[in-house]
Amino acid sequence: MTQLQAILDPILDDLSIVDQRLKEFSQSSDLPTLGELLQHVFASKGKRARPALTLLASGFHEHDKSNVITMAAAVEMLHVATLIHDDTVDEADTRRGRVTISSGWGDRVAVLVGDYVFAASATYVCDTGDIQVIRRFSETIMELSRGELQEMSLSGNPVGNMTEYLQRIYFKTGSLFATSGESGARLSGADTAKVDALTSYSRKIGTAFQIVDDILDFESDEISLGKPVGSDLVNGVITLPTIFAMEDDSIRQHVEEYFAQGKPPNLLEDIVKGIEECGAVDRAQKYADNLAKEARDSLTLLPDNRYKESLEALSHFVVARVS
Repeated sequence: MTQLQAILDPILDDLSIVDQRLKEFSQSSDLPTLGELLQHVFASKGKRARPALTLLASGFHEHDKSNVITMAAAVEMLHVATLIHDDTVDEADTRRGRVTISSGWGDRVAVLVGDYVFAASATYVCDTGDIQVIRRFSETIMELSRGELQEMSLSGNPVGNMTEYLQRIYFKTGSLFATSGESGARLSGADTAKVDALTSYSRKIGTAFQIVDDILDFESDEISLGKPVGSDLVNGVITLPTIFAMEDDSIRQHVEEYFAQGKPPNLLEDIVKGIEECGAVDRAQKYADNLAKEARDSLTLLPDNRYKESLEALSHFVVARVS
């Protein structure tokens, strides 16, 4: 059993049902082209971190699992929809080693498929019948879009701002993590204190998850990462390792020159090397580790059980992953 399988052991059966729901959705279209595209994007399972969080957060109160499983499928569908749109905006050729919809079928098709999956995810959430969960899910879609717009508006701006960065990655990533945990807790019938604790936990590990993603953009390889190393800078995006590294005037100057000169590849290599050598990556990792600890601290009031153990272990896994 792998480390992740051990963490997810209390919910493996429920995750299998979620996977089956997603498979059924991907095969549900009577339009052959749409069916082909849906099966393409859902064939790669990814980490399933968000539906797992929904299921784990529901483990502190006796409940009918059907609504929680429906919600878990919905948050993964929403995540997949955002990836389709992100790849289109970023002009990415591959995702998880597979050709993107925008690269293989064109931007117009990708936008429409992403919209279709967005809308379908919302119908799943409506099936839960919980107006608070439905509203929060709608707000999350707005926040995801805001995060992308915020990132686009600052593309190529070499001024790294910690406050802006943390706000942006909350909208891009932390928001959906927070909603995943909050909805699982709420749909299980947990009381307000438990819902708040699990929402706080989920938001913090979602933020840590994105910081580690940003670290891997400098440290991983293209095959493991599923996209070119240094792609954030290529796309004009300043992330935490770069923010820390730009405290060094020489690195800041290199970043400014990189954007001013049209992003020459040789200068990108120098910047990546400088970021790796100045200790910025280690500082970013420590920041993520501290967030994971704060997330675990959020669970203090929850009763001890297998789900709590898994949530604690998941917080360690999120910041220690290598892809």
